[in-house]
Amino acid sequence: MKVAVVGATGLVGSKMLQVLAERNFPVTELIPVASERSVGKEVEFKGKQYKIVSMADAIAVKPAVAIFSAGGSTSLEWAPKFAEAGIKVIDNSSAWRMDETKKLVVPEVNANALTKDDYIIANPNCSTIQMVVALQPLHQKYKIKRVVVSTYQSVTGTGKKAVDQLMNERAGKEGEMAYKYKIDLNALPQIDVFLDNGYTKEEMKMVKETMKIMGDDSIRVTATTVRIPVMGGHSESVNVEFENEFDLAELKQLLSEAPGVVVQDDPAQQIYPMPLWAHDKDEVFVGRIRRDETQPKTVNMWIVSDNLRKGAATNAVQIAEYLNANGLL
Repeated sequence: MKVAVVGATGLVGSKMLQVLAERNFPVTELIPVASERSVGKEVEFKGKQYKIVSMADAIAVKPAVAIFSAGGSTSLEWAPKFAEAGIKVIDNSSAWRMDETKKLVVPEVNANALTKDDYIIANPNCSTIQMVVALQPLHQKYKIKRVVVSTYQSVTGTGKKAVDQLMNERAGKEGEMAYKYKIDLNALPQIDVFLDNGYTKEEMKMVKETMKIMGDDSIRVTATTVRIPVMGGHSESVNVEFENEFDLAELKQLLSEAPGVVVQDDPAQQIYPMPLWAHDKDEVFVGRIRRDETQPKTVNMWIVSDNLRKGAATNAVQIAEYLNANGLL
């Protein structure tokens, strides 16, 4: 199978190559695509070198699927051109997520919504992906009314420039700034731009995407998203109110049996999810599971996942795996 990776030289693009190789996706020919200035350079995949090609050249080769991680404006311009050529596009940017004609997919939650006619498929925001993987089995059993989420997000979510800023600050070196403020020994309660309602774009993504992925507009979500000086994954404090009463032991059992979820919840041994442990893994880790003692039918959880993997590359590759397994490519 010919597979194109658009944005192959970026943080997420290179992670996509790694995940494709690790999961043994049936790639017979890799077509790495990047900006014009990178054309002709090489990337490695499964021990072989592949030359980076242009968008137009990639379309001409007719891959079965193109996984995009090249930013919203690139996706808006080029995804339709790939789709018109009969190439399935899985897009990691925010360009198509809230388009009513496009599916927004987390395989553990709603892959069954995909059909042969879906040529541009949106990969959700990283912080939304890990949350809905944990919420889905609980929603099916107890029906979620309201979610209050606060995130503690890795600098890798901003990109290489942010990682460099953190490392430079740690080393006491001057360098390019990805953020307006210092990030080391700090917490920035702003991810993306502020909107008229006082929330950031990242916060409203979590609100809208959760409802779309889970197919239920009645779920109320309120979010505060924060950038912290860590790498390895995003962490989330999630407070969930249900319509129906739950048994805590049963709720933990449901999570432990849910696809893609690993429960790490042993307070006596001080075992709980951390970015340090989630790094380079594909699962969503859930711990600190306890009743909210201030109101009924409400639980608190701590959810951690590697934002470059399950939050981006792995989720996209899992969509491609689902399309392939179900004859949709």
